[in-house]
Amino acid sequence: MDIEKRIELCLRPPTEELVTEAELRSLLETKRKPVHYIGFEISGLLHVGSLIVSGYKVRDLIEAGFDCQVFLADWHSIINNKLEGDWEKIRRASKYYEEAFKFFCPGAKIVVGSELYHNNDEYWRNVVLFSKKFSLARATRCMQIMGRLENDTLETAAYFYPSMQSVDIKTIGADVAHAGMDQRKVHMLARDEYPKMGWKPPIALHHHILPGLLAPETDGKTKMPTDGKMSKSKPKTAIFVHDTKEQIAEKMKGAFCPATAEGNPVLELAKYVAFREAKEITITRPAKFGGDVSYASYPELERDYAAGKLHAMDLKTGVAEAVDDAVAPVRKHFEQRKELLEVYSETKITR
Repeated sequence: MDIEKRIELCLRPPTEELVTEAELRSLLETKRKPVHYIGFEISGLLHVGSLIVSGYKVRDLIEAGFDCQVFLADWHSIINNKLEGDWEKIRRASKYYEEAFKFFCPGAKIVVGSELYHNNDEYWRNVVLFSKKFSLARATRCMQIMGRLENDTLETAAYFYPSMQSVDIKTIGADVAHAGMDQRKVHMLARDEYPKMGWKPPIALHHHILPGLLAPETDGKTKMPTDGKMSKSKPKTAIFVHDTKEQIAEKMKGAFCPATAEGNPVLELAKYVAFREAKEITITRPAKFGGDVSYASYPELERDYAAGKLHAMDLKTGVAEAVDDAVAPVRKHFEQRKELLEVYSETKITR
């Protein structure tokens, strides 16, 4: 595969940002199989944002010839109080995450944080030395990577998180650090501070984050983003990879769907999930409402919807069908591995 095709795969949606394309080109010209890294906290059930959209990008990179590594950040999950901060629950849930990414991203290597760190004095030494290169104020600004605000009250352990995540990239040997746009700050931290450690800065690749399904909330003064991204802790905002076809249809029926593309979670699902693998989607309608209509591209769908040629409920129905097509293989796979989900019957997901 030539370099132009490999770069095209790297830039293909859901990629939203690449820092920088020139560095990526140089990497591909000089290294046959570059190393990729994406990390996940171990928390609630996976949804179309956390597994499907991020997994699509991992698949692209595997096709482009990268050595892709999915990092299961169990220590980070403890720091961020995921699964009630219970180590045994996090350990059990990590088996579920491992199975999900192995199934959805064939060829990706799974790396578990606690295994990477075990008897690894060099890692912990680098965490301390890296932490000396930047201020506490900048560490605080990076708390977005944990889903936290700068003014949140945090445990002391949280301030180790940006350094650990930055040093993870080096320890795993990654040329490309990949994540959703919400992880951008820590990748920029790594790019800024790596030269001070004598390390080559990683290329940063960020994919689009799906919004929650519900309408934006308001504090009475200003409109706030719905839930930012799909949230495991707010089931009505997320389509899980275990949802039935009926559950998906019901959630989509109640989804926020304004008359424009801006801030429209239904159209985002159409763009980043429905049209990702399918060459076209067909929306079924009664003859009196125009009959069935097929779209060969997302821009065509968006154009008709914005022009009022496609009713919101018809859009929701068609997109629900397409999203179910994407979810169905994962759902079916886990019907044979239900024991991996048992931990969630014992745990309340709060974030």
